[in-house]
Amino acid sequence: MYTIYLNLTSDSLSKPIVALRDWSLITKNEENIMNVNWQGVYPAVTTQYNEDLSINFEATTQMVDTIIKEGVNGIIALGTVGENASHTREEKVAILKAVKEVVAGRVPVLSGVAETSTQFAIEFSQACEAIGIDGLMVLPGMIYKSDESEAVNHYQQIARNCGLPIMIYNNPVTYGVDVGIEGMKILAQEDNIVSIKEATEDTRRISELYSAFDDRFVIFGGVDDIALESLMLGCTGWISGLTNVFPKESVAIYKLAEQGRYNEALEIWRWFLPLLRLDTVPKLVQCIKLCEQLAGRGSELTRAPRMPLVGDERANVERIYNEAVANRIDLSKFNLD
Repeated sequence: MYTIYLNLTSDSLSKPIVALRDWSLITKNEENIMNVNWQGVYPAVTTQYNEDLSINFEATTQMVDTIIKEGVNGIIALGTVGENASHTREEKVAILKAVKEVVAGRVPVLSGVAETSTQFAIEFSQACEAIGIDGLMVLPGMIYKSDESEAVNHYQQIARNCGLPIMIYNNPVTYGVDVGIEGMKILAQEDNIVSIKEATEDTRRISELYSAFDDRFVIFGGVDDIALESLMLGCTGWISGLTNVFPKESVAIYKLAEQGRYNEALEIWRWFLPLLRLDTVPKLVQCIKLCEQLAGRGSELTRAPRMPLVGDERANVERIYNEAVANRIDLSKFNLD
């Protein structure tokens, strides 16, 4: 293993990057590029708590089991929605073991990696590999806002010290760093970096990624309220928080889009959109968990510093949820089963 320190200044980003090997040699079929079958709807699942805020493993695994039976194609544990940063390393490992056991190979299980240092991220990634998790969704280093070169190095070091396939979570809106096309050209040299959760909120980036890399990366839409547009532009999957509450509707949108039945997908999409926008606000975890509680699918309990929604914020989420339930679409008419 070795480290490449990059200097991606504004000037250098406008110039071609000297690669470690000829970029033209990298294709989907190259023998040492990992192949993964990640596609469809992957909910970023919540972590359920008891009243004393200890982890409620029974409720967490029951929720995971239910949404798999309702048709989701994969599970993201310990993402932002799963309150990754609110858990100790030991708790994270225990959650992943419980999720892996209940999933029992039915769908891929990916773990979020959100650590305060690259070394901590490497150690946690290796723990995920030892447990038998199927892949990683890796975030940039937490607290400190990296620049692009630092983020690229962070992802490189994790990839080089762990054998699992990796999805890069590119979310500059929330985490303050955007790994653009030139940075991704460098990361494409790491054979186990196989996927991107694209969350720049700019759908043009999806087309830019396909233009630059063809199908080298599996690209997931990562912003709930532009997910349908992302699927129409070629994303092979959708990572969603509100899928925890409405998995059947999420899967129906994906299936209809996959079949090119966009007008039918739009009917569900327009019904779903007010709910999906709850996944794009700073208190998205509280919003999603409150909806879970209203639906009888979980508890709204979160760990501090997150606090339960109150007042107008709470009333707004309850109104959106209740209006959606009152106008819920009969999915049977789409004949998707």
